[in-house]
Amino acid sequence: MRIGGVPEHFNLPWRIAIEEGVFANIGLDLQWADYPGGTGALNRALRDGELDLAVILTEGVVADITNGNPARILKIHVRTPLNWGVFVNTASAFKSLDNLRAARFAVSRMGSGSHLMAYVNALQRGWDASALRMVVLQNLDGMRRGLRDGEADAFMWEKVMTQPHVDSGELRRVGVVPTPWRGFVLAARSEALDGQSAQIAAVCKAFNGFVAGFKARPHLAETIAQRYALPLFDVRQWLAETEWATENRIDPAMLENVMDVLQRAGMIAKKLPIAQLVYPPWLDENTQDFPG
Repeated sequence: MRIGGVPEHFNLPWRIAIEEGVFANIGLDLQWADYPGGTGALNRALRDGELDLAVILTEGVVADITNGNPARILKIHVRTPLNWGVFVNTASAFKSLDNLRAARFAVSRMGSGSHLMAYVNALQRGWDASALRMVVLQNLDGMRRGLRDGEADAFMWEKVMTQPHVDSGELRRVGVVPTPWRGFVLAARSEALDGQSAQIAAVCKAFNGFVAGFKARPHLAETIAQRYALPLFDVRQWLAETEWATENRIDPAMLENVMDVLQRAGMIAKKLPIAQLVYPPWLDENTQDFPG
């Protein structure tokens, strides 16, 4: 069974659980694959059968399921919002979020998290979101080059992973915009659920037990800082703010909110019933009284 996600700190519990034999000990061969291409690449991998499971941005997989991906959401992965930094080149004349109404926003692709969060930021600030100017530059490296070369004025990306480029003097962060929903979910391709539902349930149960004690691991902040080349101070702050889900819970109100924003942004034509977004056998069991 193959699971994938972005090579970022949010997914370290999966990496370590696999390395320490958490799944092998219960007879499951779970293999991790990094997808630096992010949400778009993960959605394609679910569609094409490259992955059975994906740890993926909530809004990204909701949009793709609504647009025809037969995958299903299994559970919340990170219960806390994802904090998106808003970045400009250090030499930029833009000094604050309020200055960016007419800015050109670099995005990895249309429909990506960086695209949607630029739209969310505009809505929250009362701007005309339909007037936003987007420049597609593929990935973080492309967006950094775009700011340096004058192709774009600003971009949004996860705050901690981008901090080294702020510390180096290349970028300046002019604000932080949290997602108005829980950051990540675990999704599965429908064919895997049809044939391996018991194994997938066992994976979720084992992971939930493992991650419940994850933040108590000795020297965890140092491990994250070293593995992802991140500043230790920022990692410690991020750990204090981050909470992984330890139960197979679905949050219907959150999913409704995500679809509302996606529809307003023109990324989906219509909303789906919640039962078409999540794995149906788990729907009634796992939507009751979502904590927090």
